[in-house]
This record gives sequence, C-alpha cells and structure tokens, in this order.
Amino acid sequence: MIQLAGTASEHRTLIMSLFGAFVIATLGITLWAGRQTKDAADFYAGGRAFTGFQNGLAISGDYMSAASFLGIAGLIALFGYDGFLYSIGFLVAWLVALLLVAEPLRNSGRYTMADALAFRMRQRPVRTAAGISTIVVSIFYLLAQMVGAGSLVALLLGVSGDGAKRWTVVAVGALMVIYVTVGGMKGTTWVQIVKAVLLIAGAATMTVMVLAKYHFNLSSLLGAAADASGKGHAFLEPGLKYGVTGTTKLDFLSLGIALVLGTAGLPHILVRFYTVPTAKAARKSVLWAIGIIGVFYLMTLALGFGAAALVGPKTIKASNAAGNTAAPLLAEQLGGGAGSTGGAVLLAVISAVAFATILAVVAGLTLASSSSFAHDLWANVIRRGKASEKEEVASAKLAAVAIGAIAIVLAIFADKLNAAALVALAFAVAASANLPTLLYSLFWKRFNTVGAVWATYAGLITSVTLVIFSPVVSGNAKTSLFPHSDFHWFPLENPGLVSIPVGFLAGAIGTWLAREKADPAKYAELEVRSLTGLGAD
Repeated sequence: MIQLAGTASEHRTLIMSLFGAFVIATLGITLWAGRQTKDAADFYAGGRAFTGFQNGLAISGDYMSAASFLGIAGLIALFGYDGFLYSIGFLVAWLVALLLVAEPLRNSGRYTMADALAFRMRQRPVRTAAGISTIVVSIFYLLAQMVGAGSLVALLLGVSGDGAKRWTVVAVGALMVIYVTVGGMKGTTWVQIVKAVLLIAGAATMTVMVLAKYHFNLSSLLGAAADASGKGHAFLEPGLKYGVTGTTKLDFLSLGIALVLGTAGLPHILVRFYTVPTAKAARKSVLWAIGIIGVFYLMTLALGFGAAALVGPKTIKASNAAGNTAAPLLAEQLGGGAGSTGGAVLLAVISAVAFATILAVVAGLTLASSSSFAHDLWANVIRRGKASEKEEVASAKLAAVAIGAIAIVLAIFADKLNAAALVALAFAVAASANLPTLLYSLFWKRFNTVGAVWATYAGLITSVTLVIFSPVVSGNAKTSLFPHSDFHWFPLENPGLVSIPVGFLAGAIGTWLAREKADPAKYAELEVRSLTGLGAD
C-alpha cells in the first residue's frame, strides 16, 4: 500500500490534470444544457428528444456505476466465482425491465415513476408513498458511489487517513448538485453518454492487456488467479463467499432475487424511459443498453480475475479491505507496475474514468430523487396540483441540494463497505417497495389505492429495517458500518429474500381487504395507453 500510494503521489499532477479535464468538460456540457432547459419537460425528461441509441448509452452510463467497475472487480478478485455472480445478476435483471416495465411505463407516465402508479389511484397517498420510496432507494445507491469515490481518491493521492476521503465525498456531492440544478435531464444525460463511452473504452483496453499477458487463453488467466488467491481451485468454484454455512447460502439466494428484480424498480433507471419520444424508442434504448452492459459485464471477468492474478488479494485488501481499488491497482500493474511512468499514466487514466463513472451516476440518482420530491411530493401532494412549472423546477433544485447533503453525511460513515454490496441493498429496497406496486398497477385490474400504499410502505419499511439490524450495519468488526457495535439480529446481509415477498403480499392483502373498488374504466384506459402509447406525451 505504501509503495502504491507513493507512486500515485509522485504523479499527482498528472492525476489531478486528468480529473480536472473531465470535470471541466462535463461542467461545460452542463452549462450548455442549462441554456437549453426552458421548462419542466426539459428539466425532467430532456425534452423527450433523445434517440433510442443515445438513451441506451445514457442508461448504460447510469447503470454501470462504481459498483460495477470498482465493486464487482474487487469482489471477483477477492472471492472468485462468487464475486462474478454480481455481474450475472445485474445483467439478467435487464430482461425483467425490458419484458415487463420499459414500454408500459413510458406510455403511462410523464416524468416520474409515481405518474404511472397514480394514473388510476387516488393521487396524494400513492404519490407520497412513491416519492418517499424513490428518495430512500436513491440515497442507498448514492452511498455506494460516494464510498467508491473516497476509496479511489485516497489511493490516488497516497493518503490513508479519513480526511481525504471525506473531502472527496464532499466534492463529489457538490459536483452532482451542480450537474442537476444547472443542466437538468439534458445535462445529466450527455454526461452519462460521455461517461459510458469512456468506461467501455477503458475497460476494453484493460481487458485486452490482461488477456494478452496470458496469450488470450482464459484458462491460463483463471489458473493464475486461483494460484495467486491462496485458495487454489476453490477460488474458481461456488461457495467461497456464499457457501460456508446455511446462512450464507440463503444470503446468496436473497442477493440473487434482489439483483434480478431490483432493476425494474430503480427510480433513476425508470425515469430514463421518459426521455425518448416514442415507446418504440424506449424499447430500442433498453435493447442497446442490454448489449452495451452485457459486453461490459463480460469484461469484468477479465478485470476481476486479472486483478487477482497480477495484483493479488493481499495487496488489494491492504489498499482497501472491501476491494474497491482492485481495478485501479490492476491498471497500474498493467502499465508497468509501481514506480513506472506507464503504470502511473494508466492508473491515472482508469481512475479518471472511474471518477467520471461516479459523477455521472450520482447526477442521475440526484435528479431522479429531487424530481420525485418536486413533482410528486411538492407539486401534487403539498400544493395539490396548483404549483407552477417554475415553482416545481425550483423546488427540485432545492431538493437536490438537500439530498446531496444527506448522502454526503451518510457516506462519510460507510467507507468500509463494498460498493457493489451497497448497491445490492438499493436493489433490494427497490424490488421490495417499487416493483410490487408497479407490476400490480400495470397488470392487475382489481388493484387499488390501499393496495398500492400497503405494498410500497411494507416493502420499504421491512427492507430498511432488516438492513439496519443486519451484519451490514453492526456485528462485523471488519466490514460493518458500525464495527464496534453489535445490535444485529437479522442474519442475512441482503434482505430481499424476506422483504420482496412482504411487498407483494402486502399489496395483495391491502387490495383484498379494502372497501374501495378499483375503477374498471381507468384500468381499461391505462391498459390501452400502456400497450399502444395512445395519449402519452
């Protein structure tokens, strides 16, 4: 760690120059987009002017987060086969989003997820529940990005104290607020497109370099990774992380369910479907996203096992116990190793790409949550639909500042957690609170307001409560949020196995017990609109 940090410090000028270049370029894009933003449709949905390919790139940029690039590479490097399961789960999840959500959501809403949920329900209770859920899920996801940023910059600047990580978190929070308040959806989308191109190019370069070291023989790479891991052949088999006890096997099942079902309930992904002009473009954007994301997650296999083989788990853990710095350390090794100019250059380039990844994703998350507050909670609940567009957009900008501040404070205390594991928690909350309500609303004629409120709150409260009382927060001296305390009673690290069924069950029970009857005419209207796009903006 000392040698690696020292190398980074010697080339601090190069590193900071690359970081500065990206920040300046993206701020320029944001200022340009800010001049194009004239009304609420521009701020929330980018004027619905993006093509399917552009939106597919932006979705990819929004989805391939610090968890994907930093967290998954680290998990594969430390746990082998079990780490790669994250990549599989994140990718398969897109099939659920494509088949069940993308087109109906685009056709039945305007700006936020709650637009679709409240279409045939009573507005105020449903929008309140959906708005709160959106903000909670977004903050969980924001934590992962902030943690990744802190680990990355601490490595690059050659510091091991908490001070640099905290200032990094503050800086990322400030930038994301600027992106959202100035550029809106247009600025955020273009930042995500640029970031997606840079990330794919960087990951592809590293993948080719790793495979070239093993003469493009995947078997040789896997063998070298297993030898360097100290675990032998077990490194390439299931069970290193999720097969030791019955509890860890259940944790794996819970993780898999959360990953596969979570994407279709992520607010910052769902709002991307509103930025295209037609339902056909929405389908195209998801297909492009699946292709781009699929290629990227295949490359994480080379990055993770390459880091295990060439850097080694001990060095990775010494730099960051959760493995979040595995990809940058691999870049340094591929460039010539610690102390070499080539190593410093590649480390700086890949780290700048990772930093770009973080900035783009936090901007998307902040926009989704602040938009939900302004459009759902402020304009439709508090102001009862009487807020002007100007007032609504102003409240969204103020909400972005507040949500950014909350995320900064929480992220300062979460630096020991793996970025991918944190994102998995966000997936679990989204799948528990948002997905049941969304699917029931779109496909169940009898579903009513009581069922929607019960499903959202039950899934949200159950998932968050189980996370608070899980080993993620306390009970594990090495990886818990509060390592010196132990108040956990829920044994699993991911609550999805329990909280997702609770969300679906609560929605069904609430619907059956309610005296309120669903309006069949409104359901018929929603069904026609969701399938054909008739009446959609």
